[in-house]
Amino acid sequence: MPSATVEISEARAVDVIVSADTLAVELADGRTIAAPLAWYPRLAHGTEQERRTWRLIGGGRGVHWPELDEDVSVANLLAGQPSAESQTSFKRWLANRTKPSRSRKR
Repeated sequence: MPSATVEISEARAVDVIVSADTLAVELADGRTIAAPLAWYPRLAHGTEQERRTWRLIGGGRGVHWPELDEDVSVANLLAGQPSAESQTSFKRWLANRTKPSRSRKR
């Protein structure tokens, strides 16, 4: 009985779209993966401009948002894994983000 060999390639991102409630990642093979933005609190709390400023990392294995210090891997998206950031870490990030900047007097 002949057997078929299936070559499995690693999914890689080629484009990202972040709406008010969804993170969508287009893959090189033509698929699009979408997840609720609520799964990624830093993205959810980011401005539209911050969400638009992303870059692919690891040859498309993940996406990085430098202004939000957020990374999302394609593998975790495919597995249905939300952010693993602890509430303590997120609250600290959010507190630092909302602190008013102080002007330096010369």
